[in-house]
Amino acid sequence: MERAWLFSLIPLTIGVVFLAFGAYGLRRAAVLRRTGVDAEARIVRHEARRNDEGVTFYHPVAAWTAQDGTACEYASRYGRGTMRDTLGAGTRVLVRYDPRAPHRFAIQGWDMTRLDLLFTVLGSVLATGTVTVLLVRLLTL
Repeated sequence: MERAWLFSLIPLTIGVVFLAFGAYGLRRAAVLRRTGVDAEARIVRHEARRNDEGVTFYHPVAAWTAQDGTACEYASRYGRGTMRDTLGAGTRVLVRYDPRAPHRFAIQGWDMTRLDLLFTVLGSVLATGTVTVLLVRLLTL
């Protein structure tokens, strides 16, 4: 049983990574809600990105003019497997962006804080559950 606790590091590590990813996304969304500026944008194209398993995700690229007159054009953080005519090229959307760093933006109705919340909850459950099991095992030795 000396090395058995090492296997507990796997769910603990996964939990901490999920928790960090989710907390980052939720914090980013909260900052955009507080300090962000709304702008009308247009979807100009989609960036196709392939993940490690070979699945292609399409990230809409939004273009807008910032308050200071700077032209901005950035791809969304979130992509989907199919577009299904929801955000085709030329579609007008509302974006909320950080005026100090316009690459931090969210397309309203597209970017999802639910995914960040899911990662936060799963990460918390995995990390807390693993730490609890380790503490119980240590106390009962």
